[in-house]
Amino acid sequence: MGTHKENIEERKGLVPMSNEYRMSQARLDELQTELNYLKTTRSDEVAEQIKIARGFGDLSENSEYDEAKNEQGKLYSRIAELEEILQHAVVVDENAADNDAVTIGCKVTVADGAGNVLPMAYKIVGSQESDPMNGIISEESPFGKALMGAKEGQAVTVEAPSGSITYVVQKIER
Repeated sequence: MGTHKENIEERKGLVPMSNEYRMSQARLDELQTELNYLKTTRSDEVAEQIKIARGFGDLSENSEYDEAKNEQGKLYSRIAELEEILQHAVVVDENAADNDAVTIGCKVTVADGAGNVLPMAYKIVGSQESDPMNGIISEESPFGKALMGAKEGQAVTVEAPSGSITYVVQKIER
């Protein structure tokens, strides 16, 4: 059996590296604003809810207290999540990107394998900004991964649950 120091050294290699969260400066600012709000205003509101609920008496059968404590747990969880994201955030300079290839920040128009241009141009973003229903696609999604680095006229294959789908990049816009 090894020493405490050796055990710590062995475990260091087992801890996975944290993700990089690639995003625009605007998204980084939004997340920082949300974190500040949660740590100040919202935290005070939840603390007040708990204080009021305690005043209702017996905590063992106090649903208001239970609800307030659950809200506090959600709040702390979101704060921890935001701190993790912000600690590992990498701001992507969309203006410094290659104009000839699909990168974060560009809009991409594609056609299906039959040559039919899809009606929506897709904006490629970091994982913290995606909104697929509105054509805002994460670089980490199967579609985003297939498009990253592609050039106009290039065919890309997306591995979907229903099978492989081929698209051709028609237009790249900044």
